[in-house]
Amino acid sequence: MRILFDQGVPRGLTASLRGHEVTEARKLKWERISNGELLELAEGAGFDLLLTTDKNVRYQQNLADRKISIVVLENSPWWLVRQHLDAIAAAVNAATPGSYTEVEIPFK
Repeated sequence: MRILFDQGVPRGLTASLRGHEVTEARKLKWERISNGELLELAEGAGFDLLLTTDKNVRYQQNLADRKISIVVLENSPWWLVRQHLDAIAAAVNAATPGSYTEVEIPFK
């Protein structure tokens, strides 16, 4: 699966997504692009999944008829994210075209 990490997704997460091809939006110079355009570019570039920290994407964009899956991290500090690597990997692995999933990452 080709995964695009949106701005704010911790790089350390890449190692937990073995078997997937991960690209960071910043490496493509896409880190400042609005969500709507980012989704269009990602789909056009053949990405299967957008991993983001933007919880508003669901409300800001019409996700109907999208091919790209979206997984949203509830919080993004690495010290929190690394406590939930299995849940994140499970959400990514369970994603289907056009699906939307939020991974709960509570502050502890």
